[in-house]
Parts: sequence; C-alpha cells; structure tokens
Amino acid sequence: MGKRGDLIALYAEELRNKCGIDPDLELLTKVTIGCGPAIYDPDAALVSVTDPEELNAIKRNFLIRKLGLPESQGLMDAITEIIDSYGQPNQPKYRAVVYYMLTKHFRREAILA
Repeated sequence: MGKRGDLIALYAEELRNKCGIDPDLELLTKVTIGCGPAIYDPDAALVSVTDPEELNAIKRNFLIRKLGLPESQGLMDAITEIIDSYGQPNQPKYRAVVYYMLTKHFRREAILA
C-alpha cells in the first residue's frame, strides 16, 4: 500500500473510532496529499491542540488560504468544535484528520477536487 496509503488508513480509523465518522476516502486522500510532506514528520503530522499559535496557523493557512474562507470568529469556533469532537482534549491530533473534518464542516470538498 505504501507509506501514504498506510497513513490514510490510519486517519480513516481515527475518523471511525474517535469521531464516529465514516470517511469519504477520496476526500481524505486529497486532504492527506494537500498536507504535503508534513504527514511524514512525527511532529508536523500532529496538531498541538493546546497551542493557540498553532490553532491560529490552521485558521490562517488552511481555512483562509487553502479553503478560501473569509476571516471571522466562526473559524476559530469551528476549529475548537472539531477538536472537541475528535476526543481527548489535551492529546495531539492528526493534522490530516483535523483538516478533513474542517473541510467537511465548511462544505468545501470541491476546493480540494
């Protein structure tokens, strides 16, 4: 399957087991590819959910730049909601899973097509 395929399978299991979501594997693959080489770096592949600077970077770099959403308080609220629904509040989360859930939340799947 390859390293990327193994990671996509891992992310799909995270979505199923921790979030109760049956993932769209095609979209999950596109989100994972969009994360670039970060998915292979043990530190960069994770989101530190307690670091406000990192959460702001997700808002700025993914939601605004990648998904084309306008700046608003609703963006940070969505990030918080997604992280809460992912499970254990203080444990790091996989970046690709968080990005997938945000993409679905804002119904921006077509952007990644």
